[in-house]
Amino acid sequence: MTNGMELIAQAWENREGPAVLATVDAAKAPNVIYVGEIRYVPGTGFIVADNYFCKTRANIKSGSRGAILFLTKDRKSFQVKGPLSYHTDGPVFENMRSWHDPKYPGVAATRLRVEAAYSGAEQLL
Repeated sequence: MTNGMELIAQAWENREGPAVLATVDAAKAPNVIYVGEIRYVPGTGFIVADNYFCKTRANIKSGSRGAILFLTKDRKSFQVKGPLSYHTDGPVFENMRSWHDPKYPGVAATRLRVEAAYSGAEQLL
């Protein structure tokens, strides 16, 4: 049987368009952005390049948890949730730099470690 993270990985390979990253500020006000430079790394989670974060960066640095939402080519939605961490050096940052488009700043990398995953309303993890 395929486990939840295998389903997420398969869906990610079949995704279409940008993903959406949600964070919250200290007052619990949500902030949602589109992200184009994002990768799923098995065993690590999702890595997002910080090219133009502002509120998102502040939210992550203040301890926000996050959610990433994406669609597959057949229009099925998937969402992952978990803690966020911010990296300006080290393995997560270096991973991002290996695939990051140099026309963007790529000042840091954000990692979402997956603790919960959904396909529509169905919980996968």
